[in-house]
Amino acid sequence: MIIRKRLAAGVCGLLATLAVGLLPTPAAAGEPDTKPAPKVELVLDVSGSMRARDLDGQSRMAAAKTAFNEVLDAVPGEVQLGIRTLGANYPGQDRKVGCKDTKLLYPVGPLDRTEAKTAVATLTSTGWTPIGPSLLAAADDLKGGEATRRIVLITDGEDTCQPLDPCEVARDIAAKGIHLTVDTLGLLPDDKTRKQLSCIAEATGGTYTSVQHTGQLRDRVHQLVDRAADPVVTPVATQGAQECSTAPELKPGLYNDREKFAEHRWYRVGVRPGQELRASVSIGADRAVDNDYGVLLRAVSAHGREIVRGSEAGDGRTDAVSTGLRYPMPDADTPDGGGEPPAETVCLQVSNSFSAPASVKRDPGLPVELAIDLVDAPHDAADPASFGLGRGWWLLITLALAGLVGGLVWGWISRWRISVWRTN
Repeated sequence: MIIRKRLAAGVCGLLATLAVGLLPTPAAAGEPDTKPAPKVELVLDVSGSMRARDLDGQSRMAAAKTAFNEVLDAVPGEVQLGIRTLGANYPGQDRKVGCKDTKLLYPVGPLDRTEAKTAVATLTSTGWTPIGPSLLAAADDLKGGEATRRIVLITDGEDTCQPLDPCEVARDIAAKGIHLTVDTLGLLPDDKTRKQLSCIAEATGGTYTSVQHTGQLRDRVHQLVDRAADPVVTPVATQGAQECSTAPELKPGLYNDREKFAEHRWYRVGVRPGQELRASVSIGADRAVDNDYGVLLRAVSAHGREIVRGSEAGDGRTDAVSTGLRYPMPDADTPDGGGEPPAETVCLQVSNSFSAPASVKRDPGLPVELAIDLVDAPHDAADPASFGLGRGWWLLITLALAGLVGGLVWGWISRWRISVWRTN
């Protein structure tokens, strides 16, 4: 039994080594990192309701301070962090004054932990809950540059400064194409607060979390700050056209746009012979929409002939619907003068079948994310890539062969051991 376990472990180790050796290697250590520093702003509600002592036996304000201090100790060095408050200074009843009560407590930049903690220690629960104005101010704090930007909003109640709807503010921020994500955390939220914070997060591609304990608050804020430091692809803002002839020409990359209900938008991609176009699109339902919707992505030639299409439908259970397509361009003869053959224009049409009640705002349109990639096309029908295995076929075949060889060796050793046992 001991010999058999060791042999099995050896075979598993061999397979693991083959798999690791065949996977792409990461960038070499020590290479310069030219990625701009990500920016994060923590927006904390310090209104009067934060005095309630119902979060693990302490006030919501005290729990937030504790969580902030622990998060500040663990902020990655490459993250530029700022802190903004809402409802910190004005204790009166004047609505106009209370709805302007938002303050930049610590400016966005390289973090001085001692200074930031000192600023947090001075906070007291005071005034109103101007979420909408605070989001606008936080977006202004983070403007400029190409870095990833994230707002983490922490509040225990809904906005008290209507008619400036914070959900509409979040949609307007997203419509600007500045790639700013808003994550929201509700401290012991009621249904109205939960719906409002969920809407804010969905409008910008962020997340909503209901917080019931101090440790949960600390862990979630820490996770969101760390997420800002992770390398991500920033979509490029583009604007589709009503027809292919005037559509923007897209290179491989990630793009975002806005599309109205039941609208068609066109984009162009130049595909050379021997290349394969891979495209995918996602449309988000960032507001209340009717059930039963869908998205269509079509590849059409410059002469209007449909080449291939992809479609997907939803029934209201998800906040986004996605589809994609692949189009391999056949090889062509090299021109007489040499050089590469010219690229063929492929028109991409993005359509949606979303609808909504008349009371739902139509502008800005629904968020669209379009991914474009150009890879080497399969050379012939025998190419395993043509069967949908893509570029990972060689890894699958290698692992299968390694497993076959390991099985044969294991079987041979087992038969040899049985023969020796019978002989003895």
